Amino acid sequence: MQADIVVKAVMIGLAFASLVTWTVWLAKGIELAASRRRAQSCVRKLERADSLDAARAEIAEGWTCEGTVADLMTAAERELQRSGDLSSEGIKERLAIALSRIEAKAGRDIARGTGLLATIGATAPFVGLFGTVWGIMNAFIGISQTKTTNLAVVAPGIAEALLATALGLVAAIPAVIIYNVFARALSSYRALLSDASGEIVQHISRDLERQERGLGPSVVALSRGRSAAE
Repeated sequence: MQADIVVKAVMIGLAFASLVTWTVWLAKGIELAASRRRAQSCVRKLERADSLDAARAEIAEGWTCEGTVADLMTAAERELQRSGDLSSEGIKERLAIALSRIEAKAGRDIARGTGLLATIGATAPFVGLFGTVWGIMNAFIGISQTKTTNLAVVAPGIAEALLATALGLVAAIPAVIIYNVFARALSSYRALLSDASGEIVQHISRDLERQERGLGPSVVALSRGRSAAE
């Protein structure tokens, strides 16, 4: 409490940074865990389904009716509705573009806030070092003013300097660890979304081919000149 005002500001800033780190960890951890569980469940349902309609019916049930994979399914349905009398190859190409955009947006949304952890992890040690330098400087100023190296003169400045260093490490180390954990979890989540997109494209490709061969129900009204073979 008797530290220099500059060192106090450094300590308060580092304590606030540490609070932000743990807040991001709690909020983003819950969000990411729920999103991954939902995506994993949707991917399993897509893998079990024999057609896009069957997959849509399964995903619409329960807690998987919302989320990024549900958005991917909605985008696939919308593209099929808007692609009447167009070629099947064009449908699949446009669908892949639409799904990739949704994947990218979902990845950006889920990663929002994790950049703070990287910033805190990179800057907190240097902020703490600034407080350390300032505290040591105050210790030397005390020596010059009293013209003695008595421990009672040196100790306050050294103590606040060491405390600033400790707070810098307390803020930085968890931020770096949590950021790395989130980076791996985000990569896994993006891979799940990619798997879901791949399954949706495969279902539509199979459904369109069944429709062309007359082996299944009509998915969309295709143009007569849709393939090179025709």
